[in-house]
Amino acid sequence: MYAIIETGGKQFKVEEGQTIYVEKINVADGEEVTFDKVLFVGGDSAKVGAPFVDGATVTAKVEKQGRNRKITVFKYKPKKNYKRKQGHRQPYTKLTVNKINA
Repeated sequence: MYAIIETGGKQFKVEEGQTIYVEKINVADGEEVTFDKVLFVGGDSAKVGAPFVDGATVTAKVEKQGRNRKITVFKYKPKKNYKRKQGHRQPYTKLTVNKINA
């Protein structure tokens, strides 16, 4: 059984026992988080939401909070002596999916 959930403005296809990285969620390490924005549940019989499946939830355990590798943002305008260099590290939350309730 798998499900498609929405979190952080993105959609993720998840299965039980799977580890995923999502946009940062303000939950402490080791706690459980429940997602109720389930768009689709697949398996023996598929359930499609309009936009969300009624009564379907996905519970996951927070493994850790972290930040991705640094990326360099460089802006410039040719012939105008305008240059700006900036770094950015996007925060994330690592989750392990425990149960899909459909």
